[in-house]
Amino acid sequence: MSVNDPISDMLTRVRNAGMARQSETTMPSTKVLVAIAKILSEEGYIGDFRVIEKRPQNQLVISLRYGADRKPAIKEIKRVSKPGLRVYAGKDDIPRVQSGLGIAVVSTPQGVMTGYEARRRGIGGEVLCTVF
Repeated sequence: MSVNDPISDMLTRVRNAGMARQSETTMPSTKVLVAIAKILSEEGYIGDFRVIEKRPQNQLVISLRYGADRKPAIKEIKRVSKPGLRVYAGKDDIPRVQSGLGIAVVSTPQGVMTGYEARRRGIGGEVLCTVF
């Protein structure tokens, strides 16, 4: 199946799997999706992830995290920059999500990183998504 926006597809799969209380979800793998999964894992929003080498396309498997009452660790995950309307932010304009409780994922010339890391390095880029 052809997907026009793999990032939106990934976010939707993670959101739906969380609402359905599934332990993990699978999706086609790309370098950007692996970078986003790495950030979500480092920030504690997902358990872990792995790439399964498969033909014709590798698969990305993400393990979800839940709280003690089986509520998903991700309360809200939103796509900001879309194929029809790209959103770019300078180092001073990168959004702070929920007054610093959430994260923004930013694609910069130095790679995909959190909004906090981009501000610390003094670089801007495309705001891919926000997570809370």
